[in-house]
Amino acid sequence: MANDSSDFARSMAIATSGLRAQAGRMRVISENIANADSTSHTAGGDPYRRKVPTFSSALDRTLDAQVVTLGKIRPDQSSFRVKYEPNNPAADASGNVKYPNVNSVVEMTDMRDAQRSYEANLNIISATRRMIQRTLDILKT
Repeated sequence: MANDSSDFARSMAIATSGLRAQAGRMRVISENIANADSTSHTAGGDPYRRKVPTFSSALDRTLDAQVVTLGKIRPDQSSFRVKYEPNNPAADASGNVKYPNVNSVVEMTDMRDAQRSYEANLNIISATRRMIQRTLDILKT
């Protein structure tokens, strides 16, 4: 059975793994938003393809606990948006331009979800620190 100090360390390490995973997720979402309106550098070429982060769990043997990690970042295979813009340098022979398969509303929703998860993990770390401090205060008296 683990003692209280290792329980504190374990909870902080688990929350820290969540912070890292959500920070990575926010980085991928930011990249998607930044490229939402980009086009190909060549006429008729494919533009930026949306990336989708995945998560995986792993056993941290030193903590004897499951932690979350950012898994593979997969390309979204959905179709590109197409607009008729014959004067655009990225237009193909028929005048259509492919735009990334990024939907800003979906990205903002995912970003909000990642932000809330990040904040929840941060609150766990803050609560654990407060418990450690209170335990130390009790031991002083």
